[in-house]
Amino acid sequence: MREFEDLLREEFEHYLSEVTLYFRCIDAERARAWREAAEVTAQYGAFLEALRRAPP
Repeated sequence: MREFEDLLREEFEHYLSEVTLYFRCIDAERARAWREAAEVTAQYGAFLEALRRAPP
């Protein structure tokens, strides 16, 4: 185990760094998608309101 200690530590630190970047990317995309969904929902609400107010 001691023979591979440095190698395993480096590999684990690399893995942890990469998975952290991955999760940050996923979190950023989730936030972007929520903002987009909120915008689309607001636009759809405005559309429905315009329909409600439009003469038959």
